[in-house]
Amino acid sequence: MSKIYLETLIDADIQTVFDLARNIDLHQQSTSRTHEKAIAGRTSGLIEENETVTWKAKHLGIYQTLTTKITSMEKPNQFTDEMQKGAFKSLHHQHIFKVVNEKTLMIDIFDFESPLGIIGKMFNKIFLKNYLKNFLLERNKLIKIIAESPDNNSN
Repeated sequence: MSKIYLETLIDADIQTVFDLARNIDLHQQSTSRTHEKAIAGRTSGLIEENETVTWKAKHLGIYQTLTTKITSMEKPNQFTDEMQKGAFKSLHHQHIFKVVNEKTLMIDIFDFESPLGIIGKMFNKIFLKNYLKNFLLERNKLIKIIAESPDNNSN
């Protein structure tokens, strides 16, 4: 299993950051380069506990679908999504939010396992882990920009 751990410090209140992180529309905006689109389950707005979303996106030149479910949520401190169907052997993404000096620390703990045994492990090391890390960093950058925007009511 591979793990990606990211911390993003955002100058905005915890509720704003929490809501942006679970916003389906913002996620689609942050993933426009892969043409990611919510096609089933919750397809817009704020996803809630026990809801699913099915994404269709073009990764590595191939359209793929991934269905995830929010398996736990404690507003505004954390939520977890887990793969229900998709190309991974497993995928588990914890989103954790903490107040630090009147800012919000957003923590991503992204655990995943590729299929195909040893070939999948080699692909992870050579390419996939960095690809997914950059994918998450792009999403987090947009969350930070929007949360810290002067137009945002929380500032």
